Amino acid sequence: MTQTATIQAVCPECEAQLNFDRRPFKGQVTHCTDCSAELEVIEREPLLMELAPEVEEDWGE
Repeated sequence: MTQTATIQAVCPECEAQLNFDRRPFKGQVTHCTDCSAELEVIEREPLLMELAPEVEEDWGE
């Protein structure tokens, strides 16, 4: 039986440890399980996260 390694990162908001079963892709958005912050992967190697930018409404202007 093969054992897969867990990929880990740190939440920039609350510093909680985030675990991934596989390496997330750059630009992927996820949520912190502790503080519910919306996070975006900004670098894959090393794995770095930052708060995801707010999505603004597009009213067709």
